[in-house]
Order: sequence, then structure tokens, then C-alpha cells
Amino acid sequence: MSASLRAAVLDGTDRPAPKNCEEQHHVSDTPGASTPAGAGDSETERPLRILIGADTFAPNVNGAARFAERLAAGLVERGHEVHVVAPAANRKHGTWKEIHEGQEIIAHRLYSWRWYPHDWLRFALPWRIKQNSARVLDEVKPDVVHFQSHIITGRGLSIEAEKRGIRIVGTNHFMPENMLEFTLLPKAWQDWAVGLAWKAARRTFGRAESVTTPTRKAAQFLEKHTGLSGVHAISCGIDAHKYSPNWEQRTENRILFVGRVTGEKQIDVLLRALTLLPAELDAKVEIVGGGDQKRNLEHFAAELGIADRVTFTGYVTDDELRDAYHRASVLAMPSIAELQSIVTMEAMASALPVVAANAMALPHLVHDGENGYLFEPSSPEDLAAKLRHVLEASPDEYRALKDGSIRLIAAHDIQRTLSTFESLYRGKPVTDPVTYVAPAALPE
Repeated sequence: MSASLRAAVLDGTDRPAPKNCEEQHHVSDTPGASTPAGAGDSETERPLRILIGADTFAPNVNGAARFAERLAAGLVERGHEVHVVAPAANRKHGTWKEIHEGQEIIAHRLYSWRWYPHDWLRFALPWRIKQNSARVLDEVKPDVVHFQSHIITGRGLSIEAEKRGIRIVGTNHFMPENMLEFTLLPKAWQDWAVGLAWKAARRTFGRAESVTTPTRKAAQFLEKHTGLSGVHAISCGIDAHKYSPNWEQRTENRILFVGRVTGEKQIDVLLRALTLLPAELDAKVEIVGGGDQKRNLEHFAAELGIADRVTFTGYVTDDELRDAYHRASVLAMPSIAELQSIVTMEAMASALPVVAANAMALPHLVHDGENGYLFEPSSPEDLAAKLRHVLEASPDEYRALKDGSIRLIAAHDIQRTLSTFESLYRGKPVTDPVTYVAPAALPE
């Protein structure tokens, strides 16, 4: 569980939970009421009231939830008033203040149901989302609505915000294929379901004044499947200063994976690759994260005869995650469905070399021979070969890979991301930040 929610509920902790979603605490009535004394009177200077809508938010641990949390906290730190609409993490629902990344946001937690095919997912009720969206919008009166998913929360907020003439920004973190294993649909129906999901995305994102996604490749992917145009590529960004490099000499060969332990992450490919590494490397794998496939993968590791070399930590705190990056020799990212991969960026900020699948947006972050290597997706043989390149590198070669990660991550500073979104919230034209750093020139 994210450590950033450990101080969670400031208002409402000691009172009974609201009986229904309509029992809310009124926050304010007038847009811009949070403007501090002495602030400029112009539209471009006054703080904004921003409503972020998300189908997954802390304490959920996934890329979309972490981005929404960091975005909300970063905007508050810049002086804006930020509200977040998201499913309740348990049976308690209502409106209260929460602390995320050290900043106070106002959370509107919607009554939610648990989706039992998934190990933790809860969702707001689709048939009540318009009603709840209308209520929250009329109470908050935001300057802008920024939804992070088109599925339920974003759909309701976009419909009701459009009726009220509120500026809408939409960000896509979703690939329908990532949810197929949790739908329980027969394989024969899955292509049909994916088609419906993209049509729904087209309708919801079509209401937004600006549409964004984390990388240029992800933007092209969204445009192709929805027919939209002009999608902005804006990196999720990270607070790189929160991750410190470890320059100490390695004492073991430890391969790290961080993320949800689910099918699309292809962790089984990593386990197979471990069996192909030379015994003299004495390589170990550490898998940080939880998910529905954890038990199956533990059994699979035992079947492969490598259970004594594979550690499943489950969910960890932020401090424990930073320690994991410091213990590791290399990050392995076998997933084939990453629209950006915040984990890969965190590892790079920790000066880790990365071996990643040559799929979706990962080539934006990993450059062959510069900060790691790309391998053929789903190939344990190629993954093992690329891991050997890192683990058998000389000290100078290994240090060069670490330096490469630090250099390449500089383009993903979250402050650039925040500034770009602030411009979109104010209706200003923006130029997408340049986040793809060209590979370093090879010496002649």
C-alpha cells in the first residue's frame, strides 16, 4: 500500500461514516475562493479549482493511481485547490480531506462495489455516476475537470461538466486488453468487448477540450483506435529528487521487478529467463507488488526449481521500494502493455540499468547500450541474453549504464508535467514537452 495515504483522513476520522453519498461536507461556493490575498487578478495568475476524476486512486497501487495522486499533490503545492472524485476504498464513502504526498486534497469518495475477479479493484456504481457527478460539480463549481479514465467516473463527469460549460481535460492510461482477464468473458467475445471499449472511449474523450496520454506512441495508439486527433503526449513525470542513486559496488546479481503481479506483466517470462542464466552469476529475482497471479507464480517458480532464488515481497511502503531499487543490479520490465511505466522511471532516477520488452512505450525510456537493453517481447531467451549484458558488464560499462539512466530521466521532471497541465486547464495552447531524449552519439 502507498505510504502516502498513511495520514489519510483528517476530517471525518472521528465521526460516523456518512449514511449515503448525499451526506457531504460543503467545501466552498465560488470558483477561485482559494485565491490567496495579494494574488494577481488575471485569469492566468489566480489559483484554480481543479476536479480530478479517477476510477483508481490511492490506496490503489498502479500507474494511473500513482499519477493521479502525484498530479493532485503537485497542483496543491503550487497553490491550487484540488478535489478528487474516486471510488471509496472500503464501505465508508463521503467527502473529507486526505493527505497525499504531504499535501491536503479534498476527496469525494463514491459508494463502491468490489470486483471480485480482481484482487483489490472497487468501482463506483455506473447507474449512479451521472447523479453523483452532477452533485459534486454543483457543490465544487470547478474551473476545470480532469478525468483519468473514461470507464465510469470520467464518463459521468464529462457528461455533466459538458452540460455546465466546464472545461474538460481527459487523460488515457487504459488499454482494454489489460482488463480482459478480469472480465470473465469467453475468448470468443473478447475482440467484440475491446471494440466496445474503444467506442466508449471515443465518446467520453470526444467531450474533452484537450486529450492527453503519457507518450507519443501511446497518443498514436489512442488516435488509431478512437479516431481522435491532436492527442497530447505529456509524461506522467516523477519527483526524481525522491529517488537517490546508489553508486556502491555491487555485491550480488539481483534482478528487480516492480508492479502489479498480473498476467499482462508477463512475469512468467522473467522467471523462465532466470533459469537460462549461467549458474556462476548466482542471479536472484525480487518481485515487488501484489496481484491475482502471485500464488500461481510462486508455484511456477517452484516447478522451475528456482523458488529459493525468487522473493515475492507483496506490497511495500515508499521507503521500502526505494530500498529495493538500491538493492537491485537491474530492473526487468517484461510487460507488453505499458503506456509509459512509472516504475521504469523510478528505477532510472535510482540509477538502475533497465532491461525491458521492446513494446508500446518502453522504447521511449530504454535505449540499447545506453541505459539498458530492449528484448524481444515474450522471449525468455532474449531477456536472459540482455540481462547477461548487464550482469556481466565491466565496472566501467555498468557505471555508464547507470549514468545513462540518470541522463535520460531528466526529461521527465514532474514540474514540467505540472506546468503543461496548468496551461491546458487555463485553455492555453501547449507544445508537448520533449521527453524522448535521442540516444547518445556513439564514438567514431
